[in-house]
Amino acid sequence: MTQTPLQHSADSAAASPAPPVAKKVPTERTHHGDTFVDNYEWLREKESDEVVAHLKAENAYQEAVTAHQEPLRDAIFQEIKGRTQETDLSVPNRKDAWWYFSRSVEGKEYGIQCRVRAQDTGNRVADWTPPAVEAGVEIPGEEVLLDCNVEAEGKPFFSVGGSAVTVDGHLYAYAVDNSGDERFTLRIKDLRTGELLPDVIENVFYGVSFSPDGTRIFYTVVDDSWRPYQVKAHVLGTPVTDDEVVYQEDDVAMWLGFELSSDRRHLVLGIGCSEYSETRLLRFDDPEAALTTVISRDERVLYEAEPFLLDGGERVVITHNRNAVNSMVSLVDPAEFAKPLAEQRWTTVVEHSDEVRVNGAGVTSTHLVVSIRKDTIERVQVIPLAGLGTPGQEAPVEPAFDEELYTAGVGGSDYEAPVIRLGYTSYFTPSRVYDFVLPTPERPAGELLLRKESPVLGGYDGSDYVATREWAEAADGTRIPLSVLRHTSVARDSTAAGLVYGYGSYELSMDPGFAIARLSLLDRGVVFVIAHIRGGGELGRHWYENGKKLTKKNTFTDFIAATDWLATSGWAAPDRIAALGGSAGGLLMGAVANLAPEKYAAVVAEVPFVDALNTILDPELPLSALEWEEWGNPITDPEVYQYMKSYTPYENVRAAAYPKIAAVTSFNDTRVLYVEPAKWVQELRSKTTGTEPIVMKIEMDGGHGGASGRYVQWRERAWDYAFIADSLGAKELLPGAGLK
Repeated sequence: MTQTPLQHSADSAAASPAPPVAKKVPTERTHHGDTFVDNYEWLREKESDEVVAHLKAENAYQEAVTAHQEPLRDAIFQEIKGRTQETDLSVPNRKDAWWYFSRSVEGKEYGIQCRVRAQDTGNRVADWTPPAVEAGVEIPGEEVLLDCNVEAEGKPFFSVGGSAVTVDGHLYAYAVDNSGDERFTLRIKDLRTGELLPDVIENVFYGVSFSPDGTRIFYTVVDDSWRPYQVKAHVLGTPVTDDEVVYQEDDVAMWLGFELSSDRRHLVLGIGCSEYSETRLLRFDDPEAALTTVISRDERVLYEAEPFLLDGGERVVITHNRNAVNSMVSLVDPAEFAKPLAEQRWTTVVEHSDEVRVNGAGVTSTHLVVSIRKDTIERVQVIPLAGLGTPGQEAPVEPAFDEELYTAGVGGSDYEAPVIRLGYTSYFTPSRVYDFVLPTPERPAGELLLRKESPVLGGYDGSDYVATREWAEAADGTRIPLSVLRHTSVARDSTAAGLVYGYGSYELSMDPGFAIARLSLLDRGVVFVIAHIRGGGELGRHWYENGKKLTKKNTFTDFIAATDWLATSGWAAPDRIAALGGSAGGLLMGAVANLAPEKYAAVVAEVPFVDALNTILDPELPLSALEWEEWGNPITDPEVYQYMKSYTPYENVRAAAYPKIAAVTSFNDTRVLYVEPAKWVQELRSKTTGTEPIVMKIEMDGGHGGASGRYVQWRERAWDYAFIADSLGAKELLPGAGLK
């Protein structure tokens, strides 16, 4: 059919839609003699109809610009779905007299929480061997605790923020969020009758625990800036208004949390920031007991404490950085804490090492369990409690795995169990669940028992892919570890597409892990590089400290060094490289886009912290004061202010040819407010000298992790990856790759 001029004009307009342009309302911000004019601060008015209309217009623009990617998005979604065993279940985990597990069912968005009664035959290892539970097959005596699909019905969002069961197994508590703002409603079910108790507690934060006697439930409350600041205790059957404040933390720069000690004899309160902490303990066996402090925050020690009984006597195991930058583990008699710190006697259990980062230590009834990081890899070690802290202390035993790049971590275990549950994964080994039988004199090396490897459908073969450890070099000579993932058929001829992913904040490590969705990029020939940049925790505490506060720019330049390595490695064409990061990694994306826009064909920034200075300057905004230990306090320190101002993405957008950029966010995110990317994309569009589209995708019903529901989340990941693959010209599957 011949096109008329009118049809042709309409088609051209549809192909090149105009982006929404927000009005400019200059707002001045003055600190330390510096005035910044912000034209888009008005977009913070979340309740404004004009703001909501603007955000919807951004979505409409994004949908128009990326409409041609819909077939690719659908293909990637179908690949994720086709590789996922939709009707599946977790490995049962024993707690007290029950095995707890979750089922997923094909076509259902959410899991179903179940349990079945355990047996005690006297054979300890057999009694702690999970029952054989089959996908889609109910077993005799199976009880449904919570069908999350029923709970989520008719709700725009659904997330469980914590659950707990009483020791006797009679009561089940669970906390639900239906908006994505991470404020949960706590309800309690009597599992004997299936009825809900009248006790309903609104606006609780993550984590709930029953007291050992089941008469009280503990929970956390956030303040107006979304900082957890109170731990409360609710006595079942009493008005919520009578709930006791167990502890309130008034320092706006300190985070508060709690857990029960492993032996459930104490409530353990953790108070801290990234640089120092304080632990307070409450005994359950003494109704008159008050909270006791282990080490005061005034000592500026960063530590965690676990009280337990050793040979019938009270002891506390402490993981701490006292004269140990990478932390160490000590054993202390509680009576020592009454003395000045310098006079206390601590016994070393795990020595400090410049090569090994000690992440934490816990106990079972027979062993100390230590989490360490060595050569970037997270590992688990166990030491018998018998002889702990004496010259006869036994050497640690570490479960052995046969891959170079992997992650192994404790996945929870009961205090009395003869085994600990381990989670294991690598880049191309699907998640495995092991039980590690704790060492005994008869079995000194322990024993690894594989309980499950998550199935991957669609003909997945891990030998089709390869992961290698490579090193980039920063301008200051620092070697930056990289994990380079690719399909084996990709040729090293400088023609492939490449993607660099990074985070680099809060001492969080980007550990090896299997991801079904990532296979869709690798199958299209994209070389996926994970940059383990400074600010993360991969190479110990110094690695973190050299990428925070007044050394934060190392995070950004390390990422660019990783990009340069990829561009010159032969694995990718220099003009076919994209960048991906989220949250603080979204700040990273904004920073590298400003520093080196010419190095990237596309940038995807998920829930990006791109207006960091403005946010941290306002302690009333969610979680701002908690950020001072990470970035510095620009309110009181002019040097910090100037340093942050020199890199914060929104304030450093410049006249440059920016690449394709997608900012992905959620309207109800309480950690990185939607207004940050909303302002950023406006500034980018007003300054760019290039012609590439800059879009914002906003989930109007989601939180910091995006929308809820696994199918919705798969579609969100498919959107991100389709944007990247399309931008890199990597839309077609490699010969022989893809679902089989």
